[in-house]
Amino acid sequence: MAASKQTVLQFFPSTTSLSARVHPVVLFNICDCYVRRPDQADRVIGTLLGSVSPDGTVEIKNSYAVPHNESADQVALDIDYHHNMFMSHQKVNPKEVIVGWYSTGFGVSGGSTLIHEFYSREVSNPVHLTVDTGFQNGEASIKAYVSVNLSLGDRQLAAQFQEIPLDMRMIEAERVGFDILKMAMVDKLPNDLEGMEASMERLLALIDDVYKYVDDVVVRILDLRLILLISWHLGAGLKNATFLFQEGRVTPDNNIGRFIADTLSSVPKLSPAAFDKLFNDRIQDNLALVYLSSLTRTQLSVAEKLNTAAQIL
Repeated sequence: MAASKQTVLQFFPSTTSLSARVHPVVLFNICDCYVRRPDQADRVIGTLLGSVSPDGTVEIKNSYAVPHNESADQVALDIDYHHNMFMSHQKVNPKEVIVGWYSTGFGVSGGSTLIHEFYSREVSNPVHLTVDTGFQNGEASIKAYVSVNLSLGDRQLAAQFQEIPLDMRMIEAERVGFDILKMAMVDKLPNDLEGMEASMERLLALIDDVYKYVDDVVVRILDLRLILLISWHLGAGLKNATFLFQEGRVTPDNNIGRFIADTLSSVPKLSPAAFDKLFNDRIQDNLALVYLSSLTRTQLSVAEKLNTAAQIL
């Protein structure tokens, strides 16, 4: 008797190890577009730009809004505007490509499938980023999704959004700006030296934390000999000596130890004189760049005034 064939309902994920990292400038840009949205628009959508690493991590570095009209059963995107904006971004930074799209609101809505289908034709396996600008749960919920195909046998039925890990990463310059923007009120924006000073203070605090952790974990032979000597004279024995030695110590973590070792090995070995020369050369380059930028602004201002005077005459 032949075995009967069974139809199995299966999920086919587009990727198995995909994660996303978003820069804070993207979140600020999305919130700014939401504040400037038309009165009749309930949400804003836009394109995400960035890069994809070989390990499957999608790094979202930039974004721009795309005008759209949305109803209960259909969504209309301004495709020409989207392509023109992408071509403009490519002229400035050709390394940034389309990695997905974003929308404001809590979670995935009904029209998200249609928009995701359009971006699937623009890029393979796009990421859908949602930003809750309404603070429904008292905080801005930020989530990332990818599309998962739902098939019945050989027939594809629909697509389902599956959440992926999302992390917010920022470079030191972005961190300085992020700390300023998240404040309610500031007297003035910090200059380059003040921003560098704040970064160095944060770095020194992190180094102190690492030093304290290592100091609590590392086994010191001298301390062990001293404790053994004291316990022997006090008649405490080896058992109490071990207890005295372990008291106040931190249980070592192999993962943290490997991370610290990798970090130290990545730092180049430079003498203090070589480091001072490298640091001073970098400062001189930055000052030269600031001077050239000031000259460019002055030249543009003079040219604009001359052009205005010529039109009046």
